[in-house]
Amino acid sequence: MKEDKIIFGLDIGTTKIVCLAGRLNEHGKLEIMGLGKSKSLGVKRGIVNNIMQTVESINHAVQILKQKTNLDIKEVCTGIAGQHIRSLQHQDYITRENPEKFIDSHDVELLHKNVKKLILLPGEEIIHVLAQEYKIDGETEIKQPEGMYGSRLEASFHIVAGQTAAIRNITRCVITSGLKINALNLEPLASSDAVLSDDEKEAGVVLVDIGGGTTDVAIFKGGIIRHTAVIPFGGNVITDDIKEGCSIMERDAELLKTRFGSALPSENKESEIVSIPGLRGGEPKEISLKNLSKIIKARVEEIIDQVYRQVTSYGYQEGKNKLIAGVVLTGGGAKLKHIKQLTEYITGMSTRIGFANEHLAKDTPDEISHPSYATSVGLILRGLKSNNFEDIKDDEASSTRTKKITFFENWSKKFLNYLLNE
Repeated sequence: MKEDKIIFGLDIGTTKIVCLAGRLNEHGKLEIMGLGKSKSLGVKRGIVNNIMQTVESINHAVQILKQKTNLDIKEVCTGIAGQHIRSLQHQDYITRENPEKFIDSHDVELLHKNVKKLILLPGEEIIHVLAQEYKIDGETEIKQPEGMYGSRLEASFHIVAGQTAAIRNITRCVITSGLKINALNLEPLASSDAVLSDDEKEAGVVLVDIGGGTTDVAIFKGGIIRHTAVIPFGGNVITDDIKEGCSIMERDAELLKTRFGSALPSENKESEIVSIPGLRGGEPKEISLKNLSKIIKARVEEIIDQVYRQVTSYGYQEGKNKLIAGVVLTGGGAKLKHIKQLTEYITGMSTRIGFANEHLAKDTPDEISHPSYATSVGLILRGLKSNNFEDIKDDEASSTRTKKITFFENWSKKFLNYLLNE
């Protein structure tokens, strides 16, 4: 991989918009070259509801990064999430004309084209087609069918779909900001690249990315994505509950949550009080930290309950589906005090907080390794993976891999062109 190849990740979130620049150093670690961040305006629960405000926020984040690094930002790897996202399982097959010839990338491409013909709900489009495993003439659990012989090639797919209008609004905002979309990625997949190890994906793990507007769930087993879901609320609803429950301003509610908040009221004493300054010189308001924790716990329990429903629907208690690596929490909401313990209590599964440290160079600022930047780091990692295929020049094996990437890149470009020209 070219060490000087710089990738830009653009995370358009409900709370903030982040533009991150990174490249691989000589040790294969991600060197962060700069960060641009702005308050997200015009996005609610992962969905753009005001084009101009979102464009303004994107421009602000990009300009900050440009000023810090003096880099020319033209293309970005962008994430997509939101309550419009849904996933489904699908099986498809092709019958090969010449079973005497070994299976090549053309056969795999034909199979994937079949999947693209799948009829979805009105107004939906496919975002990702992720092959889980292949089957050749009834022989199961095949991960790489190329080079094998057979007449019937089958596969089970995990398909991620979203509303065309929501996807089009995201792409319109990015392009109106003067940027080109290099790749469009489902955000929990990007976050998983940043905080999960290959061993965890193999053993079985639940990634829970608690953002401002949504909570994204991704389940991996056997090194393969098995289930994805988007829960339509996140950290912002906790802030709203504090605001209403304590009768204070939103900015004070957010400050209380991040500085003094806890998901376990039992960890606070009745005597612990924090004072909030009054408006226009009015009397300060005293808030009990135990009551604050009770408000937070009620909403966090609701979020984790929804996550656990997704895990249960996957059937994690069955032998072959057992999720040995437990739960990994990431996103801004993952830093809420005692959320790890509450998650373990509700789910009965081991839980850890997901940081991107493993992939980052040693001199990376501590801020970047914060769980709230997992998606941004993951977008760069996915962009670097894509570019890695272009740099490989290794005989037959690389030829097959390059063809596969080219197929998906062509599909992605055609899809983006459709969105822009429709």
